[in-house]
Amino acid sequence: MTTSASKPTVHFVTIDGNRVTVDGTTIDADPSPHTAAVHHIARTYAQPLGQAVEAIASDSGGHMRLTINPDGSTGDVAPITETEARDLERTHRGTGLHVVASDDDPAPTTNPWVTTAAAGGHPAAATEVHVSPTAPRHARKSFISEGPVIQPAKQGWRGSLNRFGLRVGPGPAEKEWRQDVQLVSQHWPGPRTIAVANGKGGANKTPTTAMLSAVFARYGGAGVLAWDNNETRGTLAWRTQGSNHDNTVLDLLPRVDQLLGTGAQSAEMSYFAHHQPADKFDVLRSDQSVDGGHEVSADDVNKIHRVAARYYRMIVMDSGNNERAANWRAMIEHTDGLVVPCTNAEETAEAGARLLETLIERDEHNAALARNAVVILSQRTPGKDPNVERITANFEPLVREVVTIPYDKALQSGVIHFDALRPATQRAWLRAAASVARGLSG
Repeated sequence: MTTSASKPTVHFVTIDGNRVTVDGTTIDADPSPHTAAVHHIARTYAQPLGQAVEAIASDSGGHMRLTINPDGSTGDVAPITETEARDLERTHRGTGLHVVASDDDPAPTTNPWVTTAAAGGHPAAATEVHVSPTAPRHARKSFISEGPVIQPAKQGWRGSLNRFGLRVGPGPAEKEWRQDVQLVSQHWPGPRTIAVANGKGGANKTPTTAMLSAVFARYGGAGVLAWDNNETRGTLAWRTQGSNHDNTVLDLLPRVDQLLGTGAQSAEMSYFAHHQPADKFDVLRSDQSVDGGHEVSADDVNKIHRVAARYYRMIVMDSGNNERAANWRAMIEHTDGLVVPCTNAEETAEAGARLLETLIERDEHNAALARNAVVILSQRTPGKDPNVERITANFEPLVREVVTIPYDKALQSGVIHFDALRPATQRAWLRAAASVARGLSG
């Protein structure tokens, strides 16, 4: 279409400014005839090419050059002289498209290729338009398939059939699972920080931190740090595996400048972080000593975050219960996504709701975190509990999404391992992590 020597001609005839005839086919048009012409050019030429086309419009008011995008919007509009218009037409002749349009209003009052709102008046239709692709040499369709390759089903009865040599596509549940895996597997341009916060003890902050870190690391690759931002003796150290050292955040602080230096190596973080071999993430523990008088300050959090952001693509921060503490507030300032964990114990849900209300009243950053937050409701008791549905319903107007996690004995005590969870619990945590990922900007 773009290389033929013949120039297709298209006629636009306006009737009372409401309808347009295109090659004998009548179609509805906008009140402004030029809009119908732009949309026709976009639909007929720009969309099949998958790229913008350049148009030269001429009417009684002069000539102009503009870009028409595949979605019908117009790009740059610039007036040109009659000589420039003729030169451009000769340039495009034989390789472009020539569109002729009739004009019922030969005396336009404004630029006919700018929207009515922008022009401040009712525009007239252009009498002549020359259209050519902006990059005609690259307009051909690629030989490479554009659609994704759908892998055969691996789960359920469909997966069983495929193991016998058949080729059956995934069902709805597996498609949803794959979408969630894709979400948590993505890497963002720059590190992302997730804060897991609830002012009530026993709200499931530590298991939530560990499980989100495990899902993001297992599916998205390494580079995930679970950071215990408790003032002291946070339980993340108790619920995850240790390494061959007992170092904590206080041991890292004196080495911040060294770790941020040009000669630092990524493996040096192994002196301070505790790697989880099966779940693939690292843990930065809070101070575990009863003695000592060091209180983690906002400046400490800022320094450690600079180090963490250099060595990790994702930082999941467990938090203490004091929302007034300097280290808690500093955490929130670095946060890209907020997770509010709670259980089917109603006091943990109440504490989470009050946290959200407080953040909304602080400033725009805090309010945005609250509106975009994800509530993860973990059931701490077996069996059906009506509190789960009630808490979910009450949270839904406050946050972006609420995800429930079923009761699982493997989460109740001891070191947490993703592989130790029941399949339904693993699926729920994947769903929760995907919900968090949806709120992180690209």
